[in-house]
Amino acid sequence: MSLFNVMDISSTGMHAESVRLNTTASNIANANTVSSSYGDTYKARHPVFSTSLNEANDKQTKGAGVRVLGIVESERPLQIEYAPHNPMADENGYIYKPNVNIVEEMADMMSASKAYETNVQVADTTKQIFRRVLQLGQSR
Repeated sequence: MSLFNVMDISSTGMHAESVRLNTTASNIANANTVSSSYGDTYKARHPVFSTSLNEANDKQTKGAGVRVLGIVESERPLQIEYAPHNPMADENGYIYKPNVNIVEEMADMMSASKAYETNVQVADTTKQIFRRVLQLGQSR
């Protein structure tokens, strides 16, 4: 594996963790919203990642790294609350709240932040190695 592949892996990892951070932030921002119907209620979203590793002879793949396959909605049931005096209540007096668990989202955000930071450190270390290799070539 060359140092260029390391940079590819690190940069795709940073992109993936950035998507994860943005998705988590969206979930937290919408955690306290309410709706008058099940279908209109915000549902927690989570990114789906895939690793990609090219074979040495395979020229068709883009290289090694992390791919974001998409963002899926959580299958967890929504929170239904009886609140007949709420202006958002349906005809039966129920309001619908998102299926967002703030504690899990905060843990996910901390994990994504640390993973992003790790990818930045890998990229910085790789750049330092590139510089040292170039300095070795100049000293001859």
